[in-house]
Amino acid sequence: MYIVATFRHSSELELAICELERQGILAEAIAAVPLRANGPQEIRVFDTIRRSDGVSLLDGPAVTGTIGSVLGAALGFGWAIGPIFGGLLGLASGAALGFALDWLINFKRRKKRKRREHGADVVMIVECSPDQASEVRHIMERWLALGIGQLGSG
Repeated sequence: MYIVATFRHSSELELAICELERQGILAEAIAAVPLRANGPQEIRVFDTIRRSDGVSLLDGPAVTGTIGSVLGAALGFGWAIGPIFGGLLGLASGAALGFALDWLINFKRRKKRKRREHGADVVMIVECSPDQASEVRHIMERWLALGIGQLGSG
C-alpha cells in the first residue's frame, strides 16, 4: 500500500523522512518529489473564460472613469467646452487615474506574493505494509503534512 502526502519544502519534510526510516521504513520505499513552481506570470489586462489570473485591471478604471465622467459633465455646464466634452474629458482622466492606481496596487501585491511563495510543495510517497500505514500517517500528520492520502487497501 502507498501513503501519499504533500509537504512544504522545509525541515519538517526532512524530519518526517528521518522518523520514517527510524520506524523501519526502508529508504528505497520513500520517494520525495519536489514540484517545480511555474515562473512568474505577466498580468494581463483582459481575462478570458478559459484563463483568469484573479487580477482585473479594468474594474478600477471603470469605476473612476464613471465618477470622472459624472463630475466632468456636472462641471462642464460652467465651462466653455460644455457638459458633453467635460464628461468625456472626465471619463478619460478618471479611467487613466484608475488604471494607474490598479497597476500600482497590483504591482505591489505581485511583489509581495512572489516573496511569500518562496517554497514549492513536495509530494512524498511511502510504500508500506497495511499494519504500518497508521503509524506512517501519524508521523506525516505530526510533521505538518498539508494533505495525506492512501492508495491501496488496508
